[in-house]
Amino acid sequence: MKAVYIKEFGGIENLEIREVPDPPAPEGDEVLVRVRAAGLNRADLLQRRGLYPPPAGYSANIPGLEFAGEIESARDSVDGCKKGDRVFGITAGEAQAEFLLIDSSLVTQIPDTLNFAEAAAVPEAFITAHDAVFTQAELERGDSLLIHAVGSGVGLAALQLAKANGVETFGTSRTTEKLKRCREYGLDHAIAASDGQFVDKLLKLTGGTGIDVILDLVGGSYFEQNLRSLKTKGRLMLVGTTSGSKAEIDLSIAMRKRAKIIGTVLRARSTKEKAAAVRIFAKDVVPLFTNGKILPNVDRVFPASEVRTGHRYLESNESFGKVILEF
Repeated sequence: MKAVYIKEFGGIENLEIREVPDPPAPEGDEVLVRVRAAGLNRADLLQRRGLYPPPAGYSANIPGLEFAGEIESARDSVDGCKKGDRVFGITAGEAQAEFLLIDSSLVTQIPDTLNFAEAAAVPEAFITAHDAVFTQAELERGDSLLIHAVGSGVGLAALQLAKANGVETFGTSRTTEKLKRCREYGLDHAIAASDGQFVDKLLKLTGGTGIDVILDLVGGSYFEQNLRSLKTKGRLMLVGTTSGSKAEIDLSIAMRKRAKIIGTVLRARSTKEKAAAVRIFAKDVVPLFTNGKILPNVDRVFPASEVRTGHRYLESNESFGKVILEF
């Protein structure tokens, strides 16, 4: 089969499409998926550089965390999966290839309203967003949500999910144009943070009360401002570290506000933990695509053969939503 392959860790020139061995036949609860499209994520950029190795059992040379395709083969004992079924899901690696062997608990049916490219833009962003803000941070109807990097894949997913569930939304971005486009997705309050500062603007918008839940996709440099932005008993979800992974914390603020600071990752979880997140996603999120309340956030679609162009585009920070590779 053909796969995106990292010849050695480093620059974009180390990416190629290579013939690699096909996966073995499915055993137990596994299914073999013929991948039609796969999402390109910032984690893939880090993996290419050798900065984000996959868990044991996955090739460091074949990236890819989400996919959409068709069941190629499955054992008769696997419920709900038969040859030809259109499925999408998450994996710890190797999704950017023509075939993927995966546990059946990590896939679910694609709604008829989505094509493969649209479906490939969904799993990583929407499962991450829903798990973070609803399952872990317990965001509820009537709450307020602040999303940093709101124009990113996870940011746009969280924005749509929040609006579909009656949540007041605030979003930051360093790009004014992205904030304008986020208005089309229901963003209530846009905060320009080109200088990295947002807390004073946020507190002014909330009358000094602050925010119930913050979804932070930026990291280190925002931490102190995040604490100041929280309401009493507010929850801070740490998901990304694009501005760095280290920050100072004023413990007195966290204690006084009785704040909850929660860190999360999806890739490193056990299959059992991921399967639980996928089940909730299938129950609570997929129907929203079916009835049109939320939409996939596709920015650009590249043939897999143009993976280098895809990496350049994602690294440019010009993307708004997800970048997809088609096989």
